[in-house]
Amino acid sequence: MLHLLGVNLPDRKLVSTALQYFYGIGEPTAIKLCEQLKFPSTIKVSELTEVQINDLTNKLSSMTIETDLKREIREHVMHHRNINNYIGKRHAMSLPVRGQRTRNNAKTAKKQNGRWVQRRGFSMWAAAQSSPLQRFMDKSFF
Repeated sequence: MLHLLGVNLPDRKLVSTALQYFYGIGEPTAIKLCEQLKFPSTIKVSELTEVQINDLTNKLSSMTIETDLKREIREHVMHHRNINNYIGKRHAMSLPVRGQRTRNNAKTAKKQNGRWVQRRGFSMWAAAQSSPLQRFMDKSFF
């Protein structure tokens, strides 16, 4: 198993498939990388030479992937929240951000946005996520 930039790449996979183990690299990007580095389309990770591995490492280190990309996305979300625009409000309420309807299918967005909010531990945003009954009880009696 090849270990590149903190990610284990399985030996038996094609290089274009194994590159998709990196966060931020999908199928089209992996295929373009293989074309740029002139890897054959049927080469597997175990068949890579040291020179090819070094070229691949250099190319990947110049890209924004893994923790850098996650940090960049987190900063964009926090920027939208801080300027208090529509997108930031939707993130704070764990609702779909890109115009999807919420009548039926918002479960995935609520899970993803809510999970991020709870992990970061923002008490103000956690209060916005409490149930309407709980908010009513808090206001009424105290």
